[in-house]
Amino acid sequence: MSVIELLKHSNKTAFSFEILPPPKGNSLVKVCGVIDKLREFDPKYINITTHHSETVYRETAPGLLKKTHVRKRPGTVAIAAAIQNRYGVAAVPHIICKGFTKEETEYALIDLQFLGVTDLLLLRGDDSKLEKDKLASEQSHEHATDLIKQINRYNQGVNLDGNSFEKPEMPFSYGVACYPEKHEEAPNMDSDIAFLKEKVELGAEYAVTQMFFDNRKYFEFIERCRKENINIPIIPGIKPIVLLDQLTVLPRIFRADIPDALEIELRKCKTNEEAQQVGVEWGIVQCRELIRNGAPSLHFYTLMATDCVRRIAKEIY
Repeated sequence: MSVIELLKHSNKTAFSFEILPPPKGNSLVKVCGVIDKLREFDPKYINITTHHSETVYRETAPGLLKKTHVRKRPGTVAIAAAIQNRYGVAAVPHIICKGFTKEETEYALIDLQFLGVTDLLLLRGDDSKLEKDKLASEQSHEHATDLIKQINRYNQGVNLDGNSFEKPEMPFSYGVACYPEKHEEAPNMDSDIAFLKEKVELGAEYAVTQMFFDNRKYFEFIERCRKENINIPIIPGIKPIVLLDQLTVLPRIFRADIPDALEIELRKCKTNEEAQQVGVEWGIVQCRELIRNGAPSLHFYTLMATDCVRRIAKEIY
């Protein structure tokens, strides 16, 4: 079943999580270690992030630098297939605009179709580490809505050059991202919600939020979306605090506000272990409130936080 079907058939708030592909040259061992720790909570699907190449400068001789392009975490397509076949859990690879050409996207779709992976999360992607020539390239999509249109054409049996092919027996279904505290580039929340509504009208079946720590903002966001007739499931994204410096790092990178009560408790902490305990306790309370108020699923970001996610899940599932 697709993600949206899994959510509809779940008789309680579903559990899912997101993992990163291992760094280039490493095996699936660590990825499987994360999954093995969380399998007992019956994940309905597992997301796998996608990472484009980055420009790095390496010293080749004293005073000489060589510009190279390095993709540190390749393998999203293969890992999605491996997870789905090994664990029997729906795998949801991220497909992003930035750093990938339209042709590369089409090749990824072909491979995923062959491998039986037909659930996707469609994103614009981070462009902060892309060079200007790649940012301006007409070979890539500018917005997630453009990417959605390519997926829709593929589902209809039309490839990039406009030629027709046999429609996929199992068309791709997909979700998108959304932002309870507004995307950093959106001029205002009304604009952000309008973009989400466009994605839904194009075919997005559900949305997963950026991480947040204040449930009030999620509930307010849901209310505004419903007023705009955005009626798809909106899944809260949860990230436990695991390091002291995340008090300032997460707001800066992800534009996620830290509520006063959480900030006060984190500032009392002297070690990362103490911060983790605060993060777990906050996460348990946050998740219980989301479940009570009918969240369709809880989606956990596990980077550096697998053990904390497990501790939270044991209390709420």
